[in-house]
Amino acid sequence: MYALNKLTTILLLVCLPGGLLALERVADIHLHYKWSQQDVTSAAEVLEILDAQNIVMGVVIGTPAELALQLAQLAPDRIVPLFSPYRSGGDWHNWAYDASVVTRAREALATGAYYGIGELHLVGGFAPRLDKAGVLPALLELAAEYAVPVMLHTEFSRPDMLLELCARFPDTRILWAHAGAILAPAQVVRVMAACDNVLADLAARDPWRFVNNPIADASGRLLPEWRALFIEYQDRLLLGSDPVWPVDQLDRWDEPDTGWQELGRFWDYHRGWLQQLPVAVARKIGCENAVALFRRGQQVQCDPVAED
Repeated sequence: MYALNKLTTILLLVCLPGGLLALERVADIHLHYKWSQQDVTSAAEVLEILDAQNIVMGVVIGTPAELALQLAQLAPDRIVPLFSPYRSGGDWHNWAYDASVVTRAREALATGAYYGIGELHLVGGFAPRLDKAGVLPALLELAAEYAVPVMLHTEFSRPDMLLELCARFPDTRILWAHAGAILAPAQVVRVMAACDNVLADLAARDPWRFVNNPIADASGRLLPEWRALFIEYQDRLLLGSDPVWPVDQLDRWDEPDTGWQELGRFWDYHRGWLQQLPVAVARKIGCENAVALFRRGQQVQCDPVAED
C-alpha cells in the first residue's frame, strides 16, 4: 500500500496540468514526543527525521510537557513546544476535571518556553459539559491572556461544541486538531465560516487514521469538496503528521510508539494532494500559515517565491 501511494504521488506530479510544483519545505503543526516514543526514537533521531522530510518548523506536544523542551533545546529555531497537561495514560480523558491543570499551564506559559496549550481531547463520552467545566474555559481565557493558541481535538458527529467555544471565547485562537477528525467537508466549512478565531490542522486525515471523509480518492486525486474548502480558507489551514503509531494503542502508553518511523509516509500522502493545489495555496497550507501563527518568520524560511 505504501509503495502504491508513492507511485501514485509520482504519477500525479507528472500528469497533473497547470505546472503545479512539489512543496519542498514544510512546517509540521502536529507532532508528539511521548515517553513511549523516547525509547524508540531519540531526540537526535527526531531531528534527523525532520531533516529527511525537510520539515523546517515543528510544533511539538510533549508527554510529559518537558519532552518538547528537550527537543527545543537541541533545535530552538525549529521546534515550537506546546504545554500539554498530560502526564499519564489516563490524563487524555480526565484533564478537564483536574483544577491543577490551570495552575500548571499558567506556570508553564509564564516561563516563556511554551508557545501554546494542547493537545486537549474533547471526545464523546469524556468531554465535559461546558456549563460545568471550569478547567476548559479557564485554559481558553489563559491562552487569550498570553496571546497563544489552544489546540483542541474534538471528535463528534457534529461541530456544535467547537462552534459554542469559538463564540464564547472570540479572543482565543483555537487550533482545531484534525479539522474535527471525522467530520465531512461541509461540517468543517460550518466552523470555518462562523469562527474567524479557528485555524484547522489536517493531521491524521490520511488513509491510516481518520479514514472517513478522505481528502483524496483511492488514486490520490484531491476530491473537489476538499479542494474548494482549501481554496476558500487557505489562510487558516495548516498541515501536520501526528506521528502516533500503531493507531489502536491510544490509551496504551506503556507500549512502544513507533510513530516517528511512520512520519515519512504520512507526509508523502499529504504532499501528494498538496501539490495538486495552486502553488500559492500549497505554500500557505504547507508552511507559511504555521510560521505566521507562531511568529517564526525571522527563524524559519518556507519555500522561496518563484520569480516570473
